[in-house]
This record gives sequence, C-alpha cells and structure tokens, in this order.
Amino acid sequence: PGEEFFPVDEHGKVIADTVDLCATWELKFNIKQLFIQLFFLLTSLFHIHIAISYNPTLFFIGILQVESHPYLNQSKLLDFCKSKDIVLVAYSAFGTKRPKQWRDQSSLVLLDDPVLCAMAKKYQRAPALIALRYQLQHGVVVLAKSYNEKQIKENMQVMSEAVVKGFLNNFLHMCSSL
Repeated sequence: PGEEFFPVDEHGKVIADTVDLCATWELKFNIKQLFIQLFFLLTSLFHIHIAISYNPTLFFIGILQVESHPYLNQSKLLDFCKSKDIVLVAYSAFGTKRPKQWRDQSSLVLLDDPVLCAMAKKYQRAPALIALRYQLQHGVVVLAKSYNEKQIKENMQVMSEAVVKGFLNNFLHMCSSL
C-alpha cells in the first residue's frame, strides 16, 4: 500500500509483486475437509493460472472478469472458460483504461476505429453499441457502465433487430488476443 496506484522504483519501472498466485490460491481455498462446492468470482487471471488451480472437486469457478474488447478479445481465455463452464465477464468493453505510460501511443482508440465507425454508420448505431454487440455475439457478458441516461438507453438496444447477428464478422480482422 502507498500513495501511488502503480508504484515505481528509482528508474521509473513498475514494482511488480512476486507472490505465487497458485500457492496463494491453494492456501486461501483449502476446503477439502468441508466437502462442499463453492462458487467463486475471479478477476484478471490468465487461463494458465486458472488451469493450474482449477479443481472442480474442491470448488467451482463460475465467473471470470477480465478486460476484454475488440482490440483485446481474449479468445483463448474465452474458449478455455467455455470448456470449463465459466462465464467470462468483460470490463473496459470500449477499450483500455490503462495509464498512458502502459499503452502504445500510436494505437487507435477503439471507439474511433474506422471499421467500427463504418459499421456504426451503416446500422445507424453508436460505435459503443457495435462494440457491445461484438462481445455479446461471442458469448461474453459485458459490464457497460454509464451515468448518462441517453447512453444507458442506447446500450439497452444492443439486442435489437437493427443490430443483426452476424454483422460483426468483418470486424474480426482487427481483433487480437494477448
């Protein structure tokens, strides 16, 4: 803990924690003696960490929440989650909220992407709605937060007939997974 959200050393490099996530997971959830299944929400773990610690006889991981959007589609993680009946929940569905120093400054802003904007124009919808539909069409639950009443109402139209299933296939070329 400290004042800095991302603590850095004297050279400006982010100080990363070296805690073994798998060992921590095993210690925290050692429930063999209880003979019960528990339902857990995980946040921001890679599929390899889940695969290592996944033991359905001890607990059931029901939901995994990660950053996911068309530029970071998490396709490998999504496939893994589907194979284990884990629901993938996306936050930052409109693009990354990472600090500027962690982002490629030459990269496009998702909601300004030319393909996304062209599709939005074609279907007479906001680019944000197209990005939401992209996630839903791939079986991802989306957390779209807004305090703007107009945007909230617009987001509720994501499943409308005007936003036809299958229209996002030409959008796939721009998607990448880490």
